[in-house]
Amino acid sequence: MSKQKYMVKIDAKEWEGALDKSFNKNVKKAKIDGFRAGKAPREIYEKKMGKESLYADAIDFVLPEAYSKLIKDNKLEPVASPNVDIKSISDEGIEVEFEVITKPELNLKKYKNLGLKKPEVEVTKEEVEKEIEELRSHYAEIILKEDAIVLGDTAVIDFEGFNDGIAFQGGKGENYPLEIGSKTFIPGFEEQLIGLKANDEKEIKVTFPEEYPSDELKGKEVTFKVKINEVKTKSIPELDEEFYKDLDIEEVTSYETLFEYVKKQLTESKEEQNKQQFAEQILDEIAKNIDVEIPHEMIDDEIHFMINQLEQNLMMQGMDIQSFLQITGKTHEDLHKEYEEPAKKRVLQALILNEVAKLENIEVTDEDVDAEIPMIALKYQLKEEEVRELHGVKDAIRSDLKTRKIFDLLLENN
Repeated sequence: MSKQKYMVKIDAKEWEGALDKSFNKNVKKAKIDGFRAGKAPREIYEKKMGKESLYADAIDFVLPEAYSKLIKDNKLEPVASPNVDIKSISDEGIEVEFEVITKPELNLKKYKNLGLKKPEVEVTKEEVEKEIEELRSHYAEIILKEDAIVLGDTAVIDFEGFNDGIAFQGGKGENYPLEIGSKTFIPGFEEQLIGLKANDEKEIKVTFPEEYPSDELKGKEVTFKVKINEVKTKSIPELDEEFYKDLDIEEVTSYETLFEYVKKQLTESKEEQNKQQFAEQILDEIAKNIDVEIPHEMIDDEIHFMINQLEQNLMMQGMDIQSFLQITGKTHEDLHKEYEEPAKKRVLQALILNEVAKLENIEVTDEDVDAEIPMIALKYQLKEEEVRELHGVKDAIRSDLKTRKIFDLLLENN
């Protein structure tokens, strides 16, 4: 049972102490005739404000300790905040019912030798050649050009959109770098810039898609006034000795050695992806044989975590959640619903991993954590002591190492 109710009695002495703390807090902001702020006796305060006015804060004072003691005494593992029901309040104390939400019990029937086949890793010649071209593009020099815009160029533009001759909100930008062919603007916009040069101006007509989130603009033909400030293009380096030297990779001195290096990197990357996908497949197979009711509180917490991750990713791109919702035409409720199934799956997977760790006695020692710190310091170019001082870093390392140990066990036995 993942939800269980417990009745807890707060005795008169503890309750009276909480009321005293509540009075000391509330009397400071109470206005009582004949007394300076915070100086009224409790008896006078209660006559004017009522003893009940002290209950809310007094309850807040006693509940955390009562809940902590309940968890410790019953050796519970709560996964969400409890539901609290105050049953009675009197001078003799209070009675409160905690509904504690704990991890549901899993009956793992089978998690080894599941008969799954790990797919083979194959890297084709075409994939290597494509990666080499992307590598060349990465080292490309961006240069200004005087010639006309072609597909793949970047046009730095000023633009302003007009709907029936009136400028509309969000339709203006200055010195915006637009890669022609990226399809980041309204369909038809980028193509009409091809052939223009720096300092050219043009009026462009486009039609907003019918599914566009703004009722004012969806399906409407609008006009954009555009000025080309600059045109930039990529100068792709040749596959020559100078390029190989710029790569600064010891074993790469020719096209043949570059090919082998890239093939090796792609193979390792694919093997890691393969490993992750196979681990996911194992968890999906284990989950098929589990019948468990996951408390909605656990799923809600995971949904909120996922939405918070989305917000952080958007902030890194210079966008906030409200702008994202407006652009996509979604609401917070839509996001919550969209994330519900993925969140449920993630929670179930976490429960499976936790149960496997328990059955296999998988633990992470302090020595394991300490051994990981130098690698983290090297990765993020920090001193080891700086890593150790980061808030919560050891718990994060411990959790990550434990998960890796569990995955390694599952991968070795399937």
